[in-house]
Amino acid sequence: MPQVTARPAGIAPAQFAAPWGGRGLVTELDDGPVHWVDFGGPATTAAAPLVLVHGLGGSHLNWVQVAPALAAGRRVLAVDLAGFGLTPAGGRSASVTASAGLLGRFVREVAGAPAVLAGNSMGGMVAALAAHADPAAVAGLVLVDASLPIPAPVAPGGPRADPWLLRDLACYATPGLGEFWLWAELWRTTPRQQVTRLLDLCFADPGRADPAVTEASVALASVRRTVPGAGQAFLQAARSLTWLLAQPGRYRAVLAGLAMPVLLIHGEQDRLVPAGAARAAAAAQPAWSTAFLPGIGHTPQLEAPGPVIAAIRSWAGRDGRQAGPEGHEEETGDDEQGDRVGVS
Repeated sequence: MPQVTARPAGIAPAQFAAPWGGRGLVTELDDGPVHWVDFGGPATTAAAPLVLVHGLGGSHLNWVQVAPALAAGRRVLAVDLAGFGLTPAGGRSASVTASAGLLGRFVREVAGAPAVLAGNSMGGMVAALAAHADPAAVAGLVLVDASLPIPAPVAPGGPRADPWLLRDLACYATPGLGEFWLWAELWRTTPRQQVTRLLDLCFADPGRADPAVTEASVALASVRRTVPGAGQAFLQAARSLTWLLAQPGRYRAVLAGLAMPVLLIHGEQDRLVPAGAARAAAAAQPAWSTAFLPGIGHTPQLEAPGPVIAAIRSWAGRDGRQAGPEGHEEETGDDEQGDRVGVS
């Protein structure tokens, strides 16, 4: 493992992931500080470390319900990308391409390569771009409701993104209007309302949200409102994500070029990235493993952590580059949340 000098995170008033066994740290990379959370892992293991990557507007807190269990078999780290969570933008670009570069440096200099990357939503896109750019540093890739192209043309009844999300993305993508739209959203909502809106959008059933995670998310949202450059980072990320999705041929070529094992996990009730888009991606890449979760939305690792843990464990146990003591399939018994998971 690379020798990295890390210091306790001084940019946060509290260790938000501490209730789930996470220890916040800040490491200086060549282009600035990066906040990340170490969930630990066994003292000795053959398993590659696992690096967790949040989505647009997210943070390390997006992973706290699966990280402790996954850390039983390997070292688990969750990173905050530049301009998100507790990592300041500091003049750095927050585009998906720039974030992929930051993630690659984090893997090489902090986690230790090769690592398994797991990304949700935009984080899945960032992880895929990082794996494509530096395949030797990535032992495997887990795409959890990753941002994916929607097949065109869309047939009647076919996969469609949430119309309110499309409206927001169109606004964010427009210079001037995007800044006003984001400012107005922050002005008219409290941090709690902001988190509640995200739960309504990302969960098939917001009642499944863990109250402790919700409270930590509200506290972090309050802190982020005081961080300079956070709004501009969000807009940069949203615009670059939209631009890449508007070039589906280029993005599909990236996905087709991934040579490492890939697991695609997707909630069948995802309103942001329809399950049909994930099925199309899987059909184009028959070597990928898949786990589709009935009745689950855009953030399965928060809405149904049991199935996500089981799917990753089952998949990781199949490949020697990733295998560790966690390599077995698990059933957690809640059929409504898809906990009887089969990875194909």
